[in-house]
This record gives sequence, structure tokens and C-alpha cells, in this order.
Amino acid sequence: MSSCQTVADPRVQALVNDLIGRVADKWTMLILDVLAEQGTLRFTQIGTAVPGISQKMLTQTLRQMERDGLITRTIFPVVPPRVEYALTDLGLGLGAAFCGVWLWAEANLQRIDVARTAFDARAAV
Repeated sequence: MSSCQTVADPRVQALVNDLIGRVADKWTMLILDVLAEQGTLRFTQIGTAVPGISQKMLTQTLRQMERDGLITRTIFPVVPPRVEYALTDLGLGLGAAFCGVWLWAEANLQRIDVARTAFDARAAV
């Protein structure tokens, strides 16, 4: 049992395991961050704001995020069709929860650098 776990519901455990896998996916977190900072965006705008993501990966990630309820996808009936993506309350909440990881990383950056340098020095011998 983790220190965060408060219930023994196996459905909650399964959801947490699934979401950790998704959050650990860098594309999901980068897209969450971009939408949190810039608001509602079109597909190409997200692709431009997330360096290195392929069109295929962007499509897959957005679909999964929509399925999970993290974003909404709005299609406007114009020619050519316009599609916009925005964070839902769930997506905003996940982004806020992940903020703790960023704060922890910022607070511990130097300690981790020292530990990695020491490990690399021992491993090189």
C-alpha cells in the first residue's frame, strides 16, 4: 500500500496504474502543459508548441486524452473543418497534481545531480 492510498478499491488501484502510465508518457504531460498555458488550441498549434511530436503521436495522444476525459474536442462545421482542443476540469486537475512533481524536481535538482555524478564516477571504475 502506498502512502497516498486511502481506499482498498481495486478499481481505484487499476485507474491509478493506468493514469501513471499515461502521465509518465511525456507527450500527455507536454500537451497538458501547453493547453494549460495557452488555452484552447487547434491541432497544428499544439503540434507546433510540442517540439518533436509526430502528427501520428499527436493524434494518438489527443484521442487517448479525450477518451480519459482530460480534454474536449470541438469540431466547427466550416470548410475546411476547424477542430479545437481544450482542457477539461479533469485535465486541469491532473496538471495541478503533476505540478507537485515539478516543484519536487526543482527543489531537489542539485541533490539529484550530485547523486548521479557520484554514481557515474563509481560506475566508471
